Amino acid sequence: MKGRPPHRGSGTKHGPGGFAPRAGTGPRTSAKDAAQRAARNRGDDAGERSPWDDGTGSESAPRPQGAPRAAAPKPDASRIRAKAPAAQSPVSRAPRAEAPATPTGPTRREQRAAASATLASGVQTLTVAPDEAGMRIDRFLGARFPQLPFTRVQSIVRKGELRVDGKRAKPNDRLEPGSSVRVPPLKLEQPSDRPRNVAKIEGDAEFLRSLILYEDADMMILNKPFGLAVQGGSGTVRHVDGLLEALTGPDGQRPRLVHRLDKDTAGCLIVAKTRLAAATLAKSFRSRAARKIYWALVAGVPRTRQGRVSTYLVKDEPTDADARMRVAKHGDEGASHALTYYATVDQAAQKLAWLSLKPVTGRTHQLRAHAAHIGHPIVGDPKYFDVENWELPGGIQNRLHLLARRIVIPHPRTGRPIDVSAPLPPHMAQSWNLLGFDAARYDPIVEAPEA
Repeated sequence: MKGRPPHRGSGTKHGPGGFAPRAGTGPRTSAKDAAQRAARNRGDDAGERSPWDDGTGSESAPRPQGAPRAAAPKPDASRIRAKAPAAQSPVSRAPRAEAPATPTGPTRREQRAAASATLASGVQTLTVAPDEAGMRIDRFLGARFPQLPFTRVQSIVRKGELRVDGKRAKPNDRLEPGSSVRVPPLKLEQPSDRPRNVAKIEGDAEFLRSLILYEDADMMILNKPFGLAVQGGSGTVRHVDGLLEALTGPDGQRPRLVHRLDKDTAGCLIVAKTRLAAATLAKSFRSRAARKIYWALVAGVPRTRQGRVSTYLVKDEPTDADARMRVAKHGDEGASHALTYYATVDQAAQKLAWLSLKPVTGRTHQLRAHAAHIGHPIVGDPKYFDVENWELPGGIQNRLHLLARRIVIPHPRTGRPIDVSAPLPPHMAQSWNLLGFDAARYDPIVEAPEA
């Protein structure tokens, strides 16, 4: 039978001021069902809750389909609820004292923790928060899914499995607030049930504190040692990004990397203590407001003591995050412009030179590739050093002689410049002593242009 159910003599009418006509067949079964239908017709989410909740929470969950009904409520309460006009405005209704308070949703930190603690069951769509604006896509994924290996992050972006506002993206693309990021199904590493090794955490924290060159409430600058990777990769277990977990604060804020250095490059590495500081510092790098100076020991002595190297660089193997870079032509697929200024600070018997380098852009292996391009590769470079019949002078170690010597960057909160210098690592200090170089000597690179 379709249309209105038969009148049952209860005094309840189906018209203006009464309940809306019922969709389907059969008579009304109870006042409780009628009240739930009325709530749904009003658009009130209370229709999914029991209208008879007495504040104990015993009937707060909706009844599953096919489950037996709960005991009938008191007749008086049933009649009062059943006769309530459906057209009554929710604003004009007297508030129910027994209605439970609306629970607040989880914080973004709790959402990230939940995402990391469980296996994602399918495609996810994430929205970029305002304080995530300007983040690189690979770092955005790393922040949202800390248990996702960095190599997997690179693979997801490289294969086009990740989309930003419906379009394919590159790992170094920057995100805009409110952008929609489509993430494919992820297989996250399940957290271990074993208790955390307190001694190891304290040891990692103590090690990192021993590297601090500068620190305040917003940021710190570490003196990264030779041979310590900044981020994890294939076969890399110990790295700065992993060690930073030991410095997580009481509020759950975990220090974040702002930029990268090659594994064998020593020196100044900036770490942000808050997400806001990370976003602000990242913008300083993108806008080239940060000033960086590197020191290197190279083979031979450049004929031009001060010069400029401007090329396009592209990876030999696009799928390899640490692939060798080569000089390319403008317009070549994947090629990016790279600009470096250099100055010869000192030299030893026309065989070795101490170069000071100022990169204007920040391409992968830029300084190493540019030094090799001008015919003076950096001593100890396993990727770019290729000089025939060249022998390493006695006493000098076959390690990469490249130091992120100095960085000047606006403070993320005050905007005032933070100027920090790193000392020579042990193998470079040994070489400087053997060659008679004075680390306090004037560095002419400070006069180089900024663009």
